[in-house]
Amino acid sequence: MCLEATPPPSPSVTRRGILAGAAALAGTVAAGGTAAATAGTTAGSSSPAGAPRGGNPAGGDLVIRGGTLLDPATGEVTENAVVLIEGGTVRAAGREGTITVPQGARTLDADGQWVLPGLVDAHIHLSTAAEARDAVRKGATSARSGSTTFYQDIAVRELARHSPDLAPRLTAAGVFVTPDLGDTLLADPDLTPLVRLKDGVRSAEALRRVVEVNLARGADVIKTRVNERAGLPEQDPLAQVYSYEQLAEIVAAARRRGKGVLCHSYSEKGCHDAVTAGIRSLEHGAFVGERTLVEMRRRGTYFTPTLSAIAGMIDSPNPILAERGRTYLPLLKRAVLAAHELGVPLAAGTDSSGGTVRPIGREVELMRSAGLSALDAIRTATTGAARLLGVERTVGRLARGFAGDAVLVSGDPLADVTLLKQPTTVIRAGLPT
Repeated sequence: MCLEATPPPSPSVTRRGILAGAAALAGTVAAGGTAAATAGTTAGSSSPAGAPRGGNPAGGDLVIRGGTLLDPATGEVTENAVVLIEGGTVRAAGREGTITVPQGARTLDADGQWVLPGLVDAHIHLSTAAEARDAVRKGATSARSGSTTFYQDIAVRELARHSPDLAPRLTAAGVFVTPDLGDTLLADPDLTPLVRLKDGVRSAEALRRVVEVNLARGADVIKTRVNERAGLPEQDPLAQVYSYEQLAEIVAAARRRGKGVLCHSYSEKGCHDAVTAGIRSLEHGAFVGERTLVEMRRRGTYFTPTLSAIAGMIDSPNPILAERGRTYLPLLKRAVLAAHELGVPLAAGTDSSGGTVRPIGREVELMRSAGLSALDAIRTATTGAARLLGVERTVGRLARGFAGDAVLVSGDPLADVTLLKQPTTVIRAGLPT
């Protein structure tokens, strides 16, 4: 079958209809109203991930006062702090007495608590409005999708733009670029011609097609794989499904539109092929080796190890998965520490999916147990992850001009990062969640 003769993906009517369907599947229409389902579906429109088209983010006014403020960028700790949020954006942050608080301003008393910027989950699968809200309540006020089956993450992103307290600020990946798209072929009439391909999505034309359709539907990044899955006992996570040449084709197609690629990976060869093909971030990567880590440092490739997902397999009732968890977790922790010591940028991601949302604080805890300092572990879910998502000027700190997203915890996270697993309060764009 020649895909070159297939018309290019439709950017207009098809996109609107498909995303309305995705919103219905995700439940975002009921959660945030019709506007959330149709926002941003106009042909040719574009904006940075997490920013609404044609206006400022919806948000509230709030003063957080009396807590101890931590700035992950500098490590500075400010006691008896004030954070002034107006219209969902931080207008000022500092010690009490140095900031003028408007009379009658809505105030949150943070006395006895520590105040941090909202956390970033750099690898999560959000398919429903309920999952999105759960992620926020557990501290993830910004996130990057690891793909969904029917573009539900794009619908969740639009919900976040319309009703920020209901969903994280989301960088959407659309549908997975994988050899077997399965039922995803039903998601989009511009993907259905691929059903006739005997070998699945493997040819250069087919790979470009899935990337192009994703971008036409509004995906912010592209998600692909180089290895099979660790979480399915019948699959071999060291088996390679795409070659260097195929990965390079995916990266090139994404780069033509200024987009990056995140790549599911496990084996050292697979990791190396993915990194040298030009991916933006390596996901999982349990068997990544030193030569690949050195190449990642040279290229600025990020490492998102999803430690909590690997750790979660240890408790699986399936003996194959439980053994993988026990074997992979210590390997992955060593890889994380080696990456950190080499200067490879790290980002925290839970790989939550299937209706279960892990707290992003658990990933910070595992980064700490891998050997990072508490502050460096926190940075993987704040400033580091924000840089990966391209939102480092608005996310990851509580400073003037940054998003009014915050998590409050009951003690000092520099002494005990496990506190981040159970925030006492989460603020999204100046709105308590």
